Amino acid sequence: MSLINRYARRSLNEDDIYTFSVILCDNEVDRDLERFDIPTLRKLAELFVGVTGIIDHSMKSSDQKSRLFKTDFVQDFTKTTTAGEPYTFIKGTAYMIKSEKNAELIEEIDAGIKKEVSVSCRVSQILCSVCNTDRKKGRCKHIKGERYGEKVCHTILSGAADAYEWSFVAVPAQRAAGVTKSFAPNKEEKGLKEILKALREEKDEVILSKTNAKDLSDHISMLEKLSQDGKKYRAELEHEVIRLGSVAMPYLSAESLEGICKRLETDEVRALKSAFEVSAQKKMPLVPQLSADTKPLQNINQFKI
Repeated sequence: MSLINRYARRSLNEDDIYTFSVILCDNEVDRDLERFDIPTLRKLAELFVGVTGIIDHSMKSSDQKSRLFKTDFVQDFTKTTTAGEPYTFIKGTAYMIKSEKNAELIEEIDAGIKKEVSVSCRVSQILCSVCNTDRKKGRCKHIKGERYGEKVCHTILSGAADAYEWSFVAVPAQRAAGVTKSFAPNKEEKGLKEILKALREEKDEVILSKTNAKDLSDHISMLEKLSQDGKKYRAELEHEVIRLGSVAMPYLSAESLEGICKRLETDEVRALKSAFEVSAQKKMPLVPQLSADTKPLQNINQFKI
């Protein structure tokens, strides 16, 4: 509510407003054979905060229906675009006033009738995907939609300069743009797995959604706890090796045994413990006082304390 009330002249509460999410634009090649590059989407995510939502790109103030109070730059590493990039998009969260005037629109959004959206913005460069020529400054020989080798020519919209508005439309240029209840690549949140993979591959940049950030934080906390448990187990294992080693190999000092343990992997220390157990048992066998042996005891010194 604090984000919404930045734009309101009076303090609004949850009963006053209706909120919904929209996918504004992405980096997939659209119906106009155009696509935004990733840095442009990142900048547009900032520029669209506070931008009004209208109907059919109408410039009439009466067609203003909602306003974006929050935007998220999101990357889904489980999907790849036709250009070979991780699927990237801007998710916007908008609000409108609950009123008789807006009741029909709210009902249509909830019913999935008003769903598709389109954005209006300005970019500084319009690049050919084949030769990278800026078509604002000059023409090149490549034609949109034509194939050149393995590439199909399209236009790359680059360098976000301004964000004007976003609109509900019947047919958006971008196929995925529209109202969404929530965004999750899948219910299992595979984002964490993909982010860990990206970190291992030393990608230049890994973008986290709020949900992925929390999952990653929880994962790190769990690893820290396991690490503490592992350190405790390792210390107890080394202590046992030193104790058994002092019996099996009395000519080795405890310091030497400790140094040996420090240089070994945990599995190797565990194997050393098993070996020392066998050797120590031979040197100092455990004889029960109530032995099943029927022979009379000749020497009871072993049972004296």
